[in-house]
Amino acid sequence: MPLTIIPVTTKKEMKQFICFNYALYKDSPYAVPELYTDVRDTLDPNKNAAFEFCEAQPFIALRDGEVVGRIVAIINHKANSVWNKKAVRFGWVDFIDDVEVVDALFATVEQWGRERGMTEAHGPLGFTDFDPEGMLVEGFDRIGTMATIYNYPYYPVHLERMGYVKDVDWMEYLLTAPEALPEKHARITRIVKEKYGLRVVKYTSHSKLARERGVAIFELLNEAYADLYGFSALSPKQIQQYINSYLPLLDLRLVPIIVDKNDNLIGFGVLLPSLAKAFQKARGFMFPFGWWHLVKALKWNSTQTTEMLLVAVKPEYQGKGAVALIFDDIIPVHNNLGYKWSESNPELESNSKMQAQWDYFERENHKRRRAYMKKI
Repeated sequence: MPLTIIPVTTKKEMKQFICFNYALYKDSPYAVPELYTDVRDTLDPNKNAAFEFCEAQPFIALRDGEVVGRIVAIINHKANSVWNKKAVRFGWVDFIDDVEVVDALFATVEQWGRERGMTEAHGPLGFTDFDPEGMLVEGFDRIGTMATIYNYPYYPVHLERMGYVKDVDWMEYLLTAPEALPEKHARITRIVKEKYGLRVVKYTSHSKLARERGVAIFELLNEAYADLYGFSALSPKQIQQYINSYLPLLDLRLVPIIVDKNDNLIGFGVLLPSLAKAFQKARGFMFPFGWWHLVKALKWNSTQTTEMLLVAVKPEYQGKGAVALIFDDIIPVHNNLGYKWSESNPELESNSKMQAQWDYFERENHKRRRAYMKKI
């Protein structure tokens, strides 16, 4: 039957766009569906502050009235300016294993980008680093996380067939929690505390954390992640959006805040109980019963795995042992709560400073994901 690619402009088409992913992966034990409302709001210019400096257009591929593929074309003008690129990003990309469908989807994104002066396409990427990014190229038999993309093995085959090449890779590790902080880390912790006057601060109130440290946390992210692939600094409006959206979900026992002797924020870590199984049970929707699975995972430790969402340290303290303080606090809490493993989530393979942190932990490099690039 004839294939058509149409821009998503109506609520019905947005529903088709989001639900195609659920249908495509309904039988997969590894895919973790995003929440319907999260995808909808992320792609809504009235709700996503990233549209201050981005433009985007979702598309769906239809054959005989049935959705057979989807993709979003994005231009992050701020990132393009920072990295001196003319790049159109593609994200939220899914398709059946069909050459015609894949070629049509990517031809549409490439043409959309060329019409706006872009000279290359790369992805999968979102609006910012807080969106899922990177196509899975290894680890197809491992369950995903709530912060990452799962895709079938035929995805990268099609990308490479079309002439897309590796731009960067991210690694993901499954870490086994040690019974205690490794001796080298413990020694570094003592030295760092004495030399720099650093200490750990913990909060028990989400509102107090947001009030006292919320803006500083995301401003620190802007500093710490400035040199990472494709990063663009979060705007004040984005920062407030993330404070409101994400801080209330955190288990504050797993959020060590590192401050100096003047109480200035210099680093932090954020772990969260794995929500992968809960998201699978929710099937993309909070109601009628999806909320229960998420609450159970967040509040009653129904999993033995955590996800290491964020670790950030001010640039002037990177490589000086400040991260050891984060582990010194988290490991005993992690163990006392009954967790056995932690997912590192994606780390650039070139980020040697971060890779070195795992040298003293039992770890398995169990996933690899890739950003592809093509001149258009």
